[in-house]
Amino acid sequence: MGMTARVLAVDAGNSKTDVAVVAADGTVLATARGGGFRPPTVGVEPAMETLAAAVERAFTAAGVTSVDHVSACLANADLPVEEEQLTAALHARAWGTTVEVRNDTFAILRAGVPEPRGVAVVCGAGINCVGMRPDGRTARFPALGRISGDWGGGWGLAEEALWHAARAEDGRGAPTTLTHTLPAHFGLPTMYALIEALHLEHIAPARRHELAPVLFTTAAAGDPIAREIVDRLADEVVTMATVALTRLDLLEESAPVLLGGGVLAARHAQLIDAIHDLLATRAPKAVPTVVTASPVLGAALLGLDAVGALPEVHVRLRHHFEP
Repeated sequence: MGMTARVLAVDAGNSKTDVAVVAADGTVLATARGGGFRPPTVGVEPAMETLAAAVERAFTAAGVTSVDHVSACLANADLPVEEEQLTAALHARAWGTTVEVRNDTFAILRAGVPEPRGVAVVCGAGINCVGMRPDGRTARFPALGRISGDWGGGWGLAEEALWHAARAEDGRGAPTTLTHTLPAHFGLPTMYALIEALHLEHIAPARRHELAPVLFTTAAAGDPIAREIVDRLADEVVTMATVALTRLDLLEESAPVLLGGGVLAARHAQLIDAIHDLLATRAPKAVPTVVTASPVLGAALLGLDAVGALPEVHVRLRHHFEP
């Protein structure tokens, strides 16, 4: 008979996967890291294989063969139908008796709050927002890009910066120093040269997101167009947060608004200040905080919530990730 632990926590993002095996008393028995989790690109089963490699390493290190509950916070689990498909795929692996799949944004939210209550906005490559209450109610968006009404994230910012810079260089748009700073990042002299390099894929498409930090640097130097784009992102973050708070009836009470993902975690002064100012007007009781805790902690806490763990178990788990 194999040994069993209490919770298997999985935080699977587009670029990497973190797993943790947690004992009933909140002790972390083992952790492991694996590759990115991208079912839409590679298919569900190949994505599950990537996950399995990390889980099996963690199980071996922990000396267990299964858990009571699998708490999986997964990138690309954007719609309920996708959650159901991924839940079935995890059940088939028989790692745990029960399985709960959530979008990976919930892991960032839960990592930053003492109880499952509040809203998180995550701005990395894309943008997403979720909210939850202890009674199990949630608020979320499809977060599939422009077709679901989203704007922002590193990709959106880079695209917007390129659009303005291209128009500034050929005279269709207002002047902006982005016409120099964007091509200069790739060692190119003009926007025309950058447009050509991107179109012909002399610069790999995946490198476009490198232009988001260039946009912030250009904004910090005072460029009006770059500053306008940063302000638009702040407005988008606050709009998502306010809608989620409203849906959960949290607008009229003190509630955490957690800011996560690479773009927000970088704490660009203009962006963070604008978010604080807009929240003060639209959701004055919201308490904004940048989350730096590991998302796999959030997945593990959600797992402990699901199995009804006592508060001291949550505390012990947090101490492992936040010494």
